[in-house]
Amino acid sequence: MNKKQLQTEQTKKRMLDAARALFVQKGFKATSIEDIVAATGSSKGNIYYHFKSKEGLFLYLLDEWNRDWEEKWQEKEHLYPTTVQKIYGLAEHLVRDDLSHPLTKAADEFFNSDEKDNDVEERVSTMMASHLSFNQQLIQQGIDSGEFKANDAAKLAIIMESLIIGLGQMSRQASIEEALNVYELAVTVMLYGIASPMTS
Repeated sequence: MNKKQLQTEQTKKRMLDAARALFVQKGFKATSIEDIVAATGSSKGNIYYHFKSKEGLFLYLLDEWNRDWEEKWQEKEHLYPTTVQKIYGLAEHLVRDDLSHPLTKAADEFFNSDEKDNDVEERVSTMMASHLSFNQQLIQQGIDSGEFKANDAAKLAIIMESLIIGLGQMSRQASIEEALNVYELAVTVMLYGIASPMTS
């Protein structure tokens, strides 16, 4: 990396660090580009050059969060030898990482906002597709190993992601312990259902 590239990366990092702190403190909606300009000393044009918009900058932070989340999961995935154990482990990982993450509140605001440019919508769709692919691969592992019945892994991945999103929304005010209990029950329901065996 040459000197110019290094300076560019340092500038970008300074913007990201300042914006992250503002989003954590004020939330997504209340943080303006002007706030980020004031916090970094960079010009508005410079911020737009690197990230195109406030939404683009926030998506970059979400991508960083995703990469960090995946790295942490990969470090512990080997602790769960079966797919069933992996899904329970994944639920715990989601609670401990997502619910306590500093950007969670701002992310809720961002995803619930109706005002998104087309390129932002595309990036959100790409992010969602990545989550569904992760779920599908995990479920397919369970089908291939015989732990799960043969089924449509793509559709089950959608159900799993819907469950994760819903649990996240409903657990925002819960303690970590309460959330862990609910997520564990949700996994049990997803895997085994709640209906009693029918008697003839």
